[in-house]
Amino acid sequence: MNADSVFDTLAVEFAPSGAVASKMFGKRALTLNKKAFACLIDDESMTFRLGADAPAHAAALALPGAALWDPSGMNRPFKDWVRVPISSEPEWPTLAAAALENLAASFG
Repeated sequence: MNADSVFDTLAVEFAPSGAVASKMFGKRALTLNKKAFACLIDDESMTFRLGADAPAHAAALALPGAALWDPSGMNRPFKDWVRVPISSEPEWPTLAAAALENLAASFG
């Protein structure tokens, strides 16, 4: 399955939770209340807003090829976001669920 297809599947899966397919930095993103929790970066990776201290954040960083997401490319990564390569695509639904839960919790 390619990254766009996985994104489409996740958008449908999380729609009942209030998630909406949107845009962030010109990329396809999943949002809740207009705040992104997952973003399709390219054909090779997706990034998830997991929260720097969350167990899911550590688990995501432990995946081969995963790293903090640095959208500027200037060594200023977003500490809450982890970029996960397509090679770990089977983990994307779990990470998206954790990211959605993390974001929903921030709303109180």
